[in-house]
Amino acid sequence: MPVARPEPQEPRVIAHVDMDCFYVQVEQRRNPALRGQPTAVVQYNGWKGGGLIAVSYEARGFGVKRSMRGDEAKRVCPGINLVQVPVARGKADLNLYRSAGAEVVAILASKGKCERASIDEVYLDLTDAANEMVLQAPPDSPEGIFMEAAKSNILGLPADASEKEKNVRAWLCQSEADYQDKLLACGAIIVAQLRVRVLEETQFTCSAGIAHNKMLAKLVSGMHKPAQQTVVPSSSVQDLLASLPVKKMKQLGGKLGSSLQDDLGVETIGDLLSFTEEKLQEQYGVNTGTWLWKTARGISGEEVEDRLLPKSHGCGKTFPGPRALKYSASVKGWLDQLCEELSERIQSDLNQNKRIAQTLTLHARAFKKNEHDSMKKFPSKSCPLRYGTGKIQEDAMRLFESGLHEFLESQNTGWGITSLSVTASKIFDIPSGTSSILRYIKGPSSAAALTIPDSPSSAAALAIPDSSFVPEDPSLDNDVFVEPIHEEECQPSTSEKEDDNNTHSASAFSAKKCRANEEKRISKKLPGVQGTSSILKFLSRGQSTLHEKRKSDGLICSHQGPGSSSEAYKAGAHNVPAEAEDRNNTNSCAEPSGSNTWTFNLQDIDPAVVEELPPEIQREIQGWVRPSKHPITKRRGSTISSYFPPARS
Repeated sequence: MPVARPEPQEPRVIAHVDMDCFYVQVEQRRNPALRGQPTAVVQYNGWKGGGLIAVSYEARGFGVKRSMRGDEAKRVCPGINLVQVPVARGKADLNLYRSAGAEVVAILASKGKCERASIDEVYLDLTDAANEMVLQAPPDSPEGIFMEAAKSNILGLPADASEKEKNVRAWLCQSEADYQDKLLACGAIIVAQLRVRVLEETQFTCSAGIAHNKMLAKLVSGMHKPAQQTVVPSSSVQDLLASLPVKKMKQLGGKLGSSLQDDLGVETIGDLLSFTEEKLQEQYGVNTGTWLWKTARGISGEEVEDRLLPKSHGCGKTFPGPRALKYSASVKGWLDQLCEELSERIQSDLNQNKRIAQTLTLHARAFKKNEHDSMKKFPSKSCPLRYGTGKIQEDAMRLFESGLHEFLESQNTGWGITSLSVTASKIFDIPSGTSSILRYIKGPSSAAALTIPDSPSSAAALAIPDSSFVPEDPSLDNDVFVEPIHEEECQPSTSEKEDDNNTHSASAFSAKKCRANEEKRISKKLPGVQGTSSILKFLSRGQSTLHEKRKSDGLICSHQGPGSSSEAYKAGAHNVPAEAEDRNNTNSCAEPSGSNTWTFNLQDIDPAVVEELPPEIQREIQGWVRPSKHPITKRRGSTISSYFPPARS
């Protein structure tokens, strides 16, 4: 259900630019002989000549419509040119049209915030550019108005065609107009200039709507096609909406629009003006009720998103009538092809734009045999997206199987699939120069740390973990992204084998199967801390610095696990000199067999940090710094060592 958004405090200038029968124009640029000729672009299947997806204005003059099939279009217009959409993997390949649309977007984005809404339509927020024109170079004479701008359609102006251009020029440079209309006038001039640039640089024509919000701009952009633009002054908003059918308004073409007609008897947007905001809220909820009340008055707070790239990538295929898929093998075959295309597109996005998609979603339409009118829909399923064609294919099939099981409700009945699509969404930018944190952790295998380099070509290989992770629940929430878990086999290093001959704990550490290999690969092999995940392991000094530490008056303590007594810590608090320690191996601060040892200097202790620790730990550390004259008996498990138990073997 739509939700009302706060209206901005300052007036805005928003344009909606819509390409004119764009697919046909792309084909006409490829083949100039088609210009001026009745032409239509058809889908790839041969059933009744294929489905029309774009019809030129010349063909429309003969009565050809997009709802027709190719054979019917030929009967209506025998001279029509039918151009087939490029085919790849048994389905339409729209890359040609996407690339052409990107050319247009690059031009339009030069004047303001740009939101690419689809292959052939764009929203522009021209507020800043219009404000700058009003303050620095406003139109001051009708004669100086840009020719293309003078052809604009201004709602509310006299309909006399002979005087149209004169009236438009006068409106665009009227000095007594309010600031909102002055902004719109400047916006109309800017859009006209952009449309001329698009034509000159791409050979494409486009139409546009200019208003104070996205809703109105979208509503009028197609009002005067082709190659024209329409402006909606504030004074003309009510007249525009008064007779507009409810179903023509964006977001009212479905169930909500039908409810307005059936429950409230509303046929036009103007009819909504007779209902109070409270009545609409009572009928449709607070948010939707307020949205309806504002829509009836032409108010919309929806902002233009600064987005030149698509929010998601999707690949789909329909299987109408007898072509419906009825076996898992046929579904897998088509899913594999869709996933292959999707993989190429997201990999290209990663290489060119350094963007990563997080979520894979499968959509389908299906029916049960003998239940063609069943209202139950095939559920959409999502999971974390893993890069790599094989992984995407595997996950997509798992999602389909999960959705099919839920759709059939354990019934042993036949089924058919009439539509399949896979989508990669939750796309985010990789910050420039981003690297994995593993890069900063030195270890014997630090070279294996995951990094995302500045080079786009190498980013493709390293940015996405190559994991065998498959979500257990394919219906994972879309907002959840689970980092893949890596498992691999590795052999112990030479130093680990030597330690294995000395201590039992080292033997456990150097097992053939490396568990939690990421932690073990990046952490240093430390003397005296084998077999534990305690924080003591990270406080230990390296082998090369241990001898120097023992020459100083550092504190040496042994950690023996949760069940150890505090005597070793009490003894360590006396700062036993290194020489005495070396002479007497029985000293309580010496490293006992199989224990875990860590060292630090007393001056390294930050009192502010100590104050944040639990009281029993504070007392223990204070005992190290200022040893008590009398032995302190601590309860079992009350020492700092009890908070860091050894890792399980």
